[in-house]
Amino acid sequence: MTETPAPCAFGRAVLAGEAGCSLARRRSRGETDAIACASPVAHRNCALLLALLRERGAFALRLPPPSRALAHAQAMRLQCGGALALAQALGRPRPDDLHGLLAQARERWETLVDLPFAALVPAMATWQGRRRSGERPERP
Repeated sequence: MTETPAPCAFGRAVLAGEAGCSLARRRSRGETDAIACASPVAHRNCALLLALLRERGAFALRLPPPSRALAHAQAMRLQCGGALALAQALGRPRPDDLHGLLAQARERWETLVDLPFAALVPAMATWQGRRRSGERPERP
């Protein structure tokens, strides 16, 4: 019996091209694409990181309680901003391989709970997605 791959915890960031992962596998579901994780252990690590980012960044990102689902823009800021913030904390310009970043973070800080969230949360909060083609920047 084969195990069904778990959906990638950072799937939205990977699909948007804001992050990459050596274990990400693209799956087509009808007319939509989804990202699955090839490793159950890596999936648990990424899910833990995402949960920690949500918990520690809830106030700064104005996130709803964990019992409520995130709006698309909130999920994008959490995933894309969190991946970028982790990459920057490790001295990389972009999160090109989330699995590699998590391995490097565990070497440096031993556990994901020990990550420098005081630096990660402000970096997550400053992430902005692409503007729509018709949107104008806000005037001061």
